[in-house]
Amino acid sequence: MENRIRQSFARQTMMQTLGAEIVSVASGEVAITAPILPGSRQQHDVAHAALSFAIGDTAAGYAALTMMPEDREVMTAEMKINLLAPGAGKLLRATGKVIKPGRRLVIVTAEVHAVTGDSETLVALLQGTMVPVSA
Repeated sequence: MENRIRQSFARQTMMQTLGAEIVSVASGEVAITAPILPGSRQQHDVAHAALSFAIGDTAAGYAALTMMPEDREVMTAEMKINLLAPGAGKLLRATGKVIKPGRRLVIVTAEVHAVTGDSETLVALLQGTMVPVSA
């Protein structure tokens, strides 16, 4: 399962552009980090919300994929984000989790934290629906 997730992730050029990496894979849960690079900041010098959304959506999608058979993939049908605090830190870490697996719909969430050293701040919550599709 982990190899499948990592191979798929390696094909995502957007994640490469953002400098994102998978840090953990478990059944129903995937964590991804991305540095807050100069090119992913907004005018207040913190992470742009698009960075939080991109890695949160991706972590949630891969969490869903951990629960799919080999002949299935997933795509996002809808995703909502609540921005809770500025993304100030060295990097963002998104942890995606499956809330309710299903054959037609998979309900997922992700928490995004800004991290600097031992300090972490919850900056965004995402909730959405993944749809299984043919591989």
